[in-house]
Amino acid sequence: MELHDVWFVLIAVLWTGYFFLEGFDFGVGILTKLLARNRPEKRVLINTIGPVWDGNEVWLLSAGGATFAAFPDWYATLFSGFYLPLLIILVSLIVRGVAFEYRAKRPEENWQRNWETAIFWTSLIPAFLWGVAFGNIVQGVKIDKNFEYVGTVWDLLNPYALLGGLVTLTLFTFHGAVFTALKTVGDIRERARKLATVVGLVTAVVALIFLLWTQVDSGDGKSLVALVVAVAALVAALVANRAGREGWSFALSGITIVAAVAMLFLSLFPNVMPSSLNGDWSLTVTNASSSPYTLKIMTWCAAIATPIVLLYQGWTYWVFRKRIGTQHIADAVH
Repeated sequence: MELHDVWFVLIAVLWTGYFFLEGFDFGVGILTKLLARNRPEKRVLINTIGPVWDGNEVWLLSAGGATFAAFPDWYATLFSGFYLPLLIILVSLIVRGVAFEYRAKRPEENWQRNWETAIFWTSLIPAFLWGVAFGNIVQGVKIDKNFEYVGTVWDLLNPYALLGGLVTLTLFTFHGAVFTALKTVGDIRERARKLATVVGLVTAVVALIFLLWTQVDSGDGKSLVALVVAVAALVAALVANRAGREGWSFALSGITIVAAVAMLFLSLFPNVMPSSLNGDWSLTVTNASSSPYTLKIMTWCAAIATPIVLLYQGWTYWVFRKRIGTQHIADAVH
């Protein structure tokens, strides 16, 4: 396997890790409006992801940085062609981080309510737009012979990509509901499980349509295996959730995300951005990659840094592993 193939796989792993981890905290952010009935319950939801949300975003920084260094032409075409949606995602993530930090700085109800509203929208918008972006990447966009995007932002809002956005939005919300059930106690835990069942059924429908569309359009035998795993894991996650096995349900919803993202990258390879105008103008792992020397240096750096990041994140999740409820919120107790 050539180094550019290795880095394609590594970038796929980084995006998979990002969607697995950031997916559930996007989902929890969305649930602050759908599940929480009062301010203490909103605080419970926010506290479940409070120690980990910023660490989850490290995977996005790593994926973006790796793409820039390993496949500069892919990075340039992607970020120039998808400038507006990616800018909206970036602004949302910035506002979201500020909302988490500033929400409790003042006691006024309006102040806290406004920041909680910001958390909801800045969780929902990226959850939807990431699906739209990857739907366009897999389906192909208007790239000319100079490897430049020549379409408009309206070309990105096609049925396949919009369906992809619905898949990530519903799947992340389901993932977040299961995580909430895993991390909370009392009434909010039971309501999270019930909501997870409803959202999970909707997810199953839209995800099956999207994945079958992907398979018919650009899939092969390997992507078909990933499709089967994704669907089976999602069904098993719903069954485990109904049985009150939140740990299994969360693990299986995570497997659903992993398998679905793997299917998209398997359908994409060896392209990194197919051209819908002419197949010969597509960006591939070969014509979009950096020099072998650059990839070699990156491989050594990744081999050293990645285990450290994984150990640190694993330790963080272990320290903050206990369940919480409204009884742990001081204002609610009084």
